[in-house]
Amino acid sequence: MATFVDGPVQASVPATSANLGPGFDCLGIALDLRDELRAEVLAEGLEVTVEGAGQDDVPLDERHLVVRAMRVAFEVMGAQPPGLRLACRNVIPHARGLGSSSAAIVGGLVLARALVAGGSLLLDDDTLFELAADLEGHPDNVAPAMYGGFVISGCEDGSFYAMSSAVDPRIGAMAFVPPVGVSTEVARGLLPPQVPHADAAAGAGRAALLVAALAGRPEQLLLATRDYLHQEYRRPAMPDSLALVDALRADGVPAVVSGAGPTVLAFCAQAGGAATEALLARCPEGWDAHRLAIDTGGARAS
Repeated sequence: MATFVDGPVQASVPATSANLGPGFDCLGIALDLRDELRAEVLAEGLEVTVEGAGQDDVPLDERHLVVRAMRVAFEVMGAQPPGLRLACRNVIPHARGLGSSSAAIVGGLVLARALVAGGSLLLDDDTLFELAADLEGHPDNVAPAMYGGFVISGCEDGSFYAMSSAVDPRIGAMAFVPPVGVSTEVARGLLPPQVPHADAAAGAGRAALLVAALAGRPEQLLLATRDYLHQEYRRPAMPDSLALVDALRADGVPAVVSGAGPTVLAFCAQAGGAATEALLARCPEGWDAHRLAIDTGGARAS
């Protein structure tokens, strides 16, 4: 029978951006915008508090996504606590294509593991990733949330896989976040069941080029982020986002829809400078802009 540690534990999980243009459902990158979670075992009951993003919208009971993920991890480790206190400080915007649900899932699993004595022996990183991908339904966001950096992921014969790939340290990102979100279900509902063979071939080529561009050829990012598979189909749900993508790309900026949108992600120089400041000035009125480093640490607990 597993035992619980005394006192609270903390976890931190990064935001993520999936697809990155051509890498539909298989490419994702972690961004240095982190939700912070804190939990401890109680003698009885469940206490959930949320500060920041989603604080007025998410349930504060067993339906809370972090709690649901924690319960799954506890079940795998054979240790359901008698009571639980959870505090979430959320900065990742909800329903904006920046991986808020993946952060909640990975955060819950990491927290639960940290609350169990010897939890890392009972639930290693690869198993935790599998659980996270299963809960999310796809691995493209949970993989970078878990491992950090740029990750290629997918599903083969019912099992999820993830492979980290290098990111040139010169590369950073700018996230332009609109005031109104779009649900993943709505965005996916706009996609056709089939795409032309030529579009699929072009998309595969761009996705392969994107791996090389991120690894050390940032001058190729504009060409590498051209999408043929999903963004244009989603324009009716996020016309302002696609208009911003079009305008930025016309000026040579490698911009894409982040995940299912409607956030726009633009790759830029991590060190900043005049070009980055000019990019920051392109943020539409009423939107938020975040200049972000690529996060290489992934989820962590203490």
